[in-house]
Amino acid sequence: MSVVGPKGFVASGVAAGLKASGGLDVALVVNQGPNSAVAAVFTTNRCLANPILWSKQVVAGGQARAIVLNSGGANCYTGAQGFQTTHATAEKLAELSGFPAAEIVVCSTGLIGEQLDRSKLLSGVTSAFEALSETGGQEAAHAIMTTDTVAKLGSRSSADGWALGGMAKGAGMLAPGLATMLVVITTDA
Repeated sequence: MSVVGPKGFVASGVAAGLKASGGLDVALVVNQGPNSAVAAVFTTNRCLANPILWSKQVVAGGQARAIVLNSGGANCYTGAQGFQTTHATAEKLAELSGFPAAEIVVCSTGLIGEQLDRSKLLSGVTSAFEALSETGGQEAAHAIMTTDTVAKLGSRSSADGWALGGMAKGAGMLAPGLATMLVVITTDA
């Protein structure tokens, strides 16, 4: 079940053309509430990609309604244009969902130093939003894969009625300072 295991979460994964392989490359996880509290651990590396700069601001606000993740480009060492792409990604989902952009986390993984194709990414956000479902966790986990050989996902339910779900990529890329590892954990506890 993955990130959609807990009540109130939907997800999707779509192919937007960011990966040369044509594989799934844009994932979306949406928290439908009622609680939208967020916490995060970020890389300790001095080189922070634009999505990290954006997402640190979102997390500092304490609330997140959604997370957009893409593979096929890390949006790191891409300067002001890369930050504008990150901001445009959050704004696109805000437009589609009605959520404040300041409550949308953005994550990117892939090659460093190359600009993302903004039009493909934003089109992918639209497609991912349209594809959201309570069964979309598997596709979301596949969409964040880079060199991973299998999707990493899982969920557990408690006897008390709450659940925990998650997906991850990049387990072999922990150094330096969490590097390009992405993990999304959801709960309705």
